[in-house]
Amino acid sequence: MSIRGLCAQNTCCRFLTLAFSLLILGAFSFPQLSAYADHHEVEIGVLHSLSGTMAISETSLKDVVLMAVEEINEAGGVLGKTIKPVVVDPASDWPLFAEKAKQLLTEDKVAAVFGCWTSVSRKSCLPVFEQYNGLLFYPVQYEGEEQSLNVFYTAASPNQQLVPAAKYMKEEMGMEKFYLLGTDYVFPRTANKVLKAYLKAEGVPDENVMEEYTPFHHQDYQTIVSKIKEFAADGNACVLSTINGDSNVPFYKEFANQGLTSDDCPIMAFSVAEDELRAMDVPPLVGHLACWNYYQSVDTPENKAFVKAFKAFCKKEGLPGGDDRVTDDPIEAAYFGVYVWKAAVEKAKSFDVDKVREAVYGLEFDAPGGKKKMHDSNQHTLKPVYIGEILADGQFEIVNEFNDGELVVPDSYSSYLWPDGNYPSPTPEVKFNELSAKSDRWQK
Repeated sequence: MSIRGLCAQNTCCRFLTLAFSLLILGAFSFPQLSAYADHHEVEIGVLHSLSGTMAISETSLKDVVLMAVEEINEAGGVLGKTIKPVVVDPASDWPLFAEKAKQLLTEDKVAAVFGCWTSVSRKSCLPVFEQYNGLLFYPVQYEGEEQSLNVFYTAASPNQQLVPAAKYMKEEMGMEKFYLLGTDYVFPRTANKVLKAYLKAEGVPDENVMEEYTPFHHQDYQTIVSKIKEFAADGNACVLSTINGDSNVPFYKEFANQGLTSDDCPIMAFSVAEDELRAMDVPPLVGHLACWNYYQSVDTPENKAFVKAFKAFCKKEGLPGGDDRVTDDPIEAAYFGVYVWKAAVEKAKSFDVDKVREAVYGLEFDAPGGKKKMHDSNQHTLKPVYIGEILADGQFEIVNEFNDGELVVPDSYSSYLWPDGNYPSPTPEVKFNELSAKSDRWQK
């Protein structure tokens, strides 16, 4: 019989267990601990849009988080506790992300949250995580210009995606003109600030850079593609695309409808991966590019096992697509984020957020796409950087390995926007001051 079962039969034992729990909990002040301190389960939050414009991308992240949870539970759980996922649907509604995050932290009292895709959704709920000292594992490449002590960024910062991609287009592809096209929110606008600063530093004249934005769920790209066609008429022009969500489908369709190909004007995408290509007519897109830190086509036994396991999980659970599902960069980042949290909890021997945070720093681990490492102080992840070319089967051929395939150290703030290197301190300020007084980790 378990210790918990014995205690249920013995009033004295229950009293001693309660007293011991209260003694331990007295050292901490955050409410999320009370939900699992003397319980056989530990709850985590899953905060991804399962409906609305971003469901095309985010649903798979929910699926792979649940797969990781199942694997961990089958292997014995975390510190002897079974992980119980609490799945919510913020429905591509940015203020609702904040409401759902607060629910997860204050009502469900989860130990950590895995979620968000768009930067506007992350920024919507960031104050909630900082107020309640929650912990968010964020699995999607983003624009940088942020470092919160309450977020671990398991995907790319700008120097791990945006800058290498633009560098490849300019130096390897010989591009001289750049059409910056994105969805109208914080990620594309800030990403394009970084891209424009990089291109300017490389001597690209302002007249060779165009910039345009469309709303979420935008469907009519006829006029925009006509302008791109004119922009590219003289050759050596490309599109750097930060379009997000289901708007990618009509954009690429219209691009092909107007007779444009990757030979005429290659598209370098920052938010189109294998999962998005499942919803597109792929053959006309062959030759267009994307920059990520992982592809399903990474040819290692570990990655092949991961791909096989994800397909099998989707089929077993009766998920749409079944064993025809694919993996991609955000899926890998969402998956290993759960394992990073598990490893940190076991290293810290605690679910306490501050102790888990400290345990994450510098953590080295094997992910499906290869070895990775958490940065020693800035909440981000050291990762490889790859340029991929779209193939007719919806997969990517890796055509370039930035930095010779070595892990690229992430910058939370872009050196192109902060050339003096005087970066802002991590947020929240009160927590940063408290922790930095105890550690030299953040000393510049």
